Order: sequence, then C-alpha cells, then structure tokens
Amino acid sequence: MPLKLTEKPARDARPVHLVTKKSFDQLDLDDRSRAWAAANGFSGQAGKLLVLPGEGGAVAGALFGVAAERGGLAPLETGTLARQLPDGAWRFAGQVEEPELAALGLALGGYSFSRYRKNETPKLEFAVADGSDLAAVQRRADAVYLVRDLINTPTSDMGPDALEAAVRKLAKAHKASVKVIAGDDLLKKNFPMIHAVGRASAQAPRLIDLTWGPKGAPKVTLVGKGVCFDTGGLDIKPASGMLLMKKDMGGAANVLGLASMIMAAGLKVRLRVLVPAVENSIAGNAFRPGDVLQSRKGPTVEIGNTDAEGRLVLADALALADEEEPQVLIDMATLTGAARVALGPDLPPFFTDDEAFASDLAEASMRVADPLWRMPLWRPYDRKLASKVADFNNVTSDGFAGAVTAALFLRRFVEKAQSWTHLDVYGWSPVDRPHCPVGGEAQGIRAIEDVLARRYGG
Repeated sequence: MPLKLTEKPARDARPVHLVTKKSFDQLDLDDRSRAWAAANGFSGQAGKLLVLPGEGGAVAGALFGVAAERGGLAPLETGTLARQLPDGAWRFAGQVEEPELAALGLALGGYSFSRYRKNETPKLEFAVADGSDLAAVQRRADAVYLVRDLINTPTSDMGPDALEAAVRKLAKAHKASVKVIAGDDLLKKNFPMIHAVGRASAQAPRLIDLTWGPKGAPKVTLVGKGVCFDTGGLDIKPASGMLLMKKDMGGAANVLGLASMIMAAGLKVRLRVLVPAVENSIAGNAFRPGDVLQSRKGPTVEIGNTDAEGRLVLADALALADEEEPQVLIDMATLTGAARVALGPDLPPFFTDDEAFASDLAEASMRVADPLWRMPLWRPYDRKLASKVADFNNVTSDGFAGAVTAALFLRRFVEKAQSWTHLDVYGWSPVDRPHCPVGGEAQGIRAIEDVLARRYGG
C-alpha cells in the first residue's frame, strides 16, 4: 500500500483542512491562502482539492471540500486525497467527523492494481484523526484490497486452481484449515450440480471448504459463487457479455474478504467458508439446455438456460452449509443482471426472511458507508420456476423479477439454518470514485462484518 497510515503525525506533517461551502468562510486562513483559494475558484466544493503554497515554493497545506450532508459513500470521499496530494507527510487539521471512515476512505483510495504493469502512485504518510481505530481500519482496507486483487486478476491467472491457492494462502495466514473436493470426487461426495457446471473446463471443478474458530462457538457460514469465467455455456454470451466475466467469481472474492476481517478481528465464531470454484466453459461434455440435474439436497432441476449456472453451484454448496444448521448463513454472488437493472452497480440488493438481521444489516450499511438495499423474497413468484419434467427449473420463462426469482431458487436449498441472507453483488466499479478506481470492488462485506462484530465481538 503506497499510503502509510499512522496514529501520530510526523513533525513535518502538513495540514489538510476539511471544509464545506458553509464552513469555508469561517476557516482561519492567512491572507495569502485565502487569495490563492479565490484565484483558483475554491469555496469548499465537495470533492475538490486545493494545495496551498508556502514560503519558497514549498507546500504549506491543503483544502479539501466535503459534502455538507452525509449520504451514501460521502464519508469515503477522502480517498481523493490518497491519489491527488503531493508526496510527503500529512495530517487532518482540527476536528474530523466520522474519523474512522475518513481514514478508511484514505486507505481505500490508495489502491492500485499493479500485477501486470507498474502504476505510479503518490507516496504519502497520513496521520489519522483522533477517534480512529487504526487496526480496524487496516484490516478492513486489507480485506477490500484482497477482494479487488482477486476480481481484477484475469482468469488466465485466477482459474479454479488459483482461487483454491488464494483460499489456502488466506487460511495459512490465520491458521485455518482447508479441505477440497475436486473433479469426479464431487460426484462421489454428492455435489452433482457443481460438477455439471464445471466439468467442461480444462481445470477441474471443486468445492473449497475453509474452517476456523472453536467448534463450540456460534456457527457463521459464508458461501461465495466462484465461477472464475462464465462463457454462458452452450447458451453462449455475446462477445460483449464476456468482457467482464473474470469478475463472475466476485461472490467468492467478497466472502474471502469478509472471512479475512472476521479472522483478523478474532470474532468468537466457528467460521466456515464454502467456495464452489468452477469455469463455465464449452466442450463436448458441457451440460445442456433441457438437461435435468440432480441436486445434493434431492430435488431435480431442469436447465432452462446454461447461463444461469451460478445458482446451481451455490445450491449444492448451500445444501451442504445448511446440513450443519448454522446460526448465520450468508451467500454472496454476482448472480443477476436484473439486480443491476433494479438498483444499479453501486447498490447491491440483499434478501432475507430474518427481520432482525435485515434491520441490523440495513443500519450497518448506512453506518459504515457500505450501501445495501433489501429486496423481497416474494413467494408468489416461486411458481415461475415450475418445470413440467423436473421438480423445478433454474430460470423463469417470462424474465420478470430476475433477482427475486434467483433468490427464491436459492431459498429452496436452505431449511435448517437459523438465519439466511443472500446478497446479489456486482463486484465491480464501472467508474472511478474517490475511494476506488475502475475495477473489482468489495460490496456489503464491511456492513456484514459490523453486524457480526456487534453480535460476536466479545
């Protein structure tokens, strides 16, 4: 991370004044700085940075405009500073509202994906404001960086083999254990839909199973869709539809980021992470439209579309998770375009029957600036998944309410868990924003961690 966060400012740290349009006039600035601001048209506009000149051409400090009212991702807009401030040591001047989010915004804004090319980034040291838990900021930033790195890596270097290696690396760092069921062993161990979706790939499909924490602790199980690339299968996507399909393992990336925070924070839980890792490829043995697949749980599933494969691999993994009767079961997946049509790329929907968890998650999403929006598990739409040859279909025939019917499909495989929540994330930022560049993005995991930490933090 090119940005170094510290608790105490360096002796030569220059001040950054966070101002609104209203507070700018009351800011204690010398005549030269105020004249410089006027010459540059700066009056506290949100998101605008102005570096102040000092003696002899030195940098004396900076002004940064922030939103007058909190909303959405506004507290993370300090990420702009990580990209635009000149190199050197800096500190916040005066009192900072929501200091921990201001520090996190800085950390997240400093991200750069440099695996394949060298990216020039500012070399900054920034002292966080009073009231910040630097360790918490660091573990959350590390988790988001992990998610972004995994999603940004193309499938040539992030297929099922590499995704398994990433899980093993995370497990080693936190003394967790990992078991993997791969290839035809999936059939022997009764994971037929994971096998069917991934069998056409050159890399064997697999179910990755990470566990951490004492056996007697409350069980928290995370399931993440690990489709490392999605051609659409025999219902092949157009070329334009495949351009971002390296991100179709974004659900897996997000649950791994969430798991890293849970383990780093030492939450008092028995954590289990299940990642069905596959590539939905095309070959002579690919599963077909019209096929009927047996599921681990028992019901048969008619394949109405091979491009609705994520719910199939999730279903087998959810069935396994459910057998253990966890207190909390959460799945995350880049599942439907319908979710993006409904809410756009920045606001993932979540679905749950657990009213208490829904309320806690909605409040946490606002508190930690990690937007989520609850959508309904509208039971009358369940009949849209009907099949004439199997217990049900993996898609509907009319195309309406795609995110809802996908969630209802998954709901059929959860029965014993005390609480189940499904998040349909996009996993990608299509435009540069203060706290993140274009590319892979963590969504919902900081809000979930906040809920779990309040329940199981000690």
